Amino acid sequence: MKEPILVVLAAGMGSRYGGLKQMDKLGSNGEALLDYSVFDALRSGFKKIIFIIRHDIEKDFREIVLARMGSAVPYSLAFQDLDSLIPPDIWQEVQKLGRTKPWGTSHALLCAADQIDAPFAVINADDFYGREAYTVLGNYLSSLSTASAEASVDASADAAIVPYRLEPTLSPQGSVARGVCEVKEGCLISVEELLAIKKEGNVIYNTNPDTTKRELAPDTPVSMNFWGFPEGILPEFKKYFDTFINASFRDIKSECYIPRAADHFIKQGIIRIRSLPANSEWFGVTYKDDKAAAVRRIAELTAQGVYPARLW
Repeated sequence: MKEPILVVLAAGMGSRYGGLKQMDKLGSNGEALLDYSVFDALRSGFKKIIFIIRHDIEKDFREIVLARMGSAVPYSLAFQDLDSLIPPDIWQEVQKLGRTKPWGTSHALLCAADQIDAPFAVINADDFYGREAYTVLGNYLSSLSTASAEASVDASADAAIVPYRLEPTLSPQGSVARGVCEVKEGCLISVEELLAIKKEGNVIYNTNPDTTKRELAPDTPVSMNFWGFPEGILPEFKKYFDTFINASFRDIKSECYIPRAADHFIKQGIIRIRSLPANSEWFGVTYKDDKAAAVRRIAELTAQGVYPARLW
């Protein structure tokens, strides 16, 4: 039996936040949101953490995050850089175009593929998902590993997502991107990445690329990048990314998102993705002005005894 791995996407540039939000201090002892994710994961059956970062933030990440965790966290680092996994001929063209934006979450995941040898979860570093979600997904990934070890099922056949209600994931500071999920009989049927969702008055809507608006229900299930996969899916991610990079490298703002890859896998019959219900709270920091609310909520959870005053 292989114990599940937690993959933390921490290579973002924080353009809307105005800084490296994955390392911003929100807890009373300088903890970032990813500290609480790791704390919850280690208490929910995950035994290894892989942080995906960029080489240019490695020094700060080691000094600010890893030094705080010390020996309490079994971790390794993977690096997502602009030239990672990019064919040399395409990379030459990309350099001429002047791209600075990372290639997205699917690309980030692939940068850690050589370290993933067990069922794994993928999360954003700047999101708080709640311990209940880690428990549900950790148990599910452990069951995949057990089934594979017993050779009773094909462990590559199932993945999972823990979706969240749309309304609580919105920011009063501006629009957000969310993967809108369609769920039927406990399985994900489709996931559509919408990039400009916001609430005005009592109405939630996405502004489409052609400037038309699409209204969304408050209880719409959405992906917050809380996924669980068997390790056997990684070659399919590589095929998907290779197709993406060949088709889209000239667009300097294009990104290869995990929700879009998941939607492709579903529609091609490559994998089934179960929707796992969890009575779990989400909050995050998309914009700088989101920080105060996150700090208050962490302080409340600490006062309630959900977390110790000092995590590590």
